[in-house]
Amino acid sequence: MPAAIEFTEPKKITVIDTPDEPAPGPGEALVRTHRMGICGTDLSCYLGKFPFFAYPRTPGHELGLEVVAVGEDVTHIKPGDRCSLEPYVNNPDSPVSQKGASNCCPEVQVIGVHKPGGLRRGTFLVPARKLHPGNDLSYDQLALVETLAIGYHAVQRGKPQLGETVLVIGAGPIGLACLEFLRLMDGVQVLVMDMVQGRLDFCREQLGIDGILADGSQLAALGEKTGGQLADVIIDATGSPKSMSTCFDYAAFTGRVVYVGITTSDLQFPHAPVFHRRELTLLASRNALPADFDHIIGLIREGKIDTDKWITHRIGFDEVPEQFEKFTDPATGAIKAIIDFS
Repeated sequence: MPAAIEFTEPKKITVIDTPDEPAPGPGEALVRTHRMGICGTDLSCYLGKFPFFAYPRTPGHELGLEVVAVGEDVTHIKPGDRCSLEPYVNNPDSPVSQKGASNCCPEVQVIGVHKPGGLRRGTFLVPARKLHPGNDLSYDQLALVETLAIGYHAVQRGKPQLGETVLVIGAGPIGLACLEFLRLMDGVQVLVMDMVQGRLDFCREQLGIDGILADGSQLAALGEKTGGQLADVIIDATGSPKSMSTCFDYAAFTGRVVYVGITTSDLQFPHAPVFHRRELTLLASRNALPADFDHIIGLIREGKIDTDKWITHRIGFDEVPEQFEKFTDPATGAIKAIIDFS
């Protein structure tokens, strides 16, 4: 039987045998993973820090997939197609999905988090409606679409306007995904803040975006770059309770703060002197929408987003048990690590 990787318990990886799944029924597709991106969610699941993950489970939701077979009623994809997976399996009949918010449907089950994922050599079934074809893209590119979609959705939640300043806090993969779309916006000043100078150097050299080092003088530095007005939109991609509680300090009057990072901790922030006085708006950003995936595939196809510079590390499927843990250490310097199934 084909092998799969299982997170058996926190910090324990087991190679298991898993059968190929049966032929697809109505609305289903049988797929095979060719590439998987390792993201912060996977690392948190491995470490036992992600709130929605239960053990044992096979992870993997940033996937570049090959379609092996489709149900007889499936028409938008065919065997042999290359696809990106939208891993958020919602109930399309729920009231929330019906109003267009499938990303936060109360019944949503994320493949690789709530349900078994794609870190496996065998074939497995997914809802065909969750596959987004991109036959002119590589499997590497398709595996990065989901990360980019998280960032794109967060940017859309913040709704930057002409002449505004947007500050992204945290230059990990989700923060970088936000920056990819912000840099395409005309008339928007984009800044990034991080505690690691190397990440800020990457943003400047690869994306052309100025960085602010979080070294204690960041508020003054932001004031300098904005003429004292601070940021109209803040996107916090850190998942750090400390950052998420203090990021309001960087917000301009009537600014918007978007939480795209996730924490299990309770958050506290100053209400009267900052949040109330400046009449700020706080927004959450969860997952992404189906149209986001198709939009991003189009941007990659047009050459407006270059995913090659993202991939700093690559390991083979058979190397996962020994190599995966190193990506939990920021000193590894990984922007995006890819698991190659070839």
